[in-house]
Amino acid sequence: MPLATETKTVIFDLLKRVMEDYCPPLVVKKKSKDAIEVIGNVPTPYGYKKVIVPGMYFASALIRKDNVSFYFFPIYGAPKEFEKLAPNAMKCLDGKTCFHFKKEEQAVEQEIRALFNQGIAVYKKQGWVK
Repeated sequence: MPLATETKTVIFDLLKRVMEDYCPPLVVKKKSKDAIEVIGNVPTPYGYKKVIVPGMYFASALIRKDNVSFYFFPIYGAPKEFEKLAPNAMKCLDGKTCFHFKKEEQAVEQEIRALFNQGIAVYKKQGWVK
């Protein structure tokens, strides 16, 4: 059964608000009515050719047919650091960096903010955020 539009909107609005609250130091790269993407604020070499990108990808959220997808890249390198911060959200982790939220109670604002705080600390260590 597809997720109700109202539920998707509530979840997406929470994620979008948190992402925007962390700008700066993050930077909004893309934003539309059903998607948002934020990146680091330091130009960074990326890929095997070391092409300079305006900022390292950090996170994005988008409304899908049956969930709200939340991609959170800082978790990729150190998933154990993040597990204790967001027990409800971690139940929705599919793969290494993608969360699929299908219920409002899965996306807890306090947990999402804790993920962002830890993620920004990781990015600062890497030099991807000032």
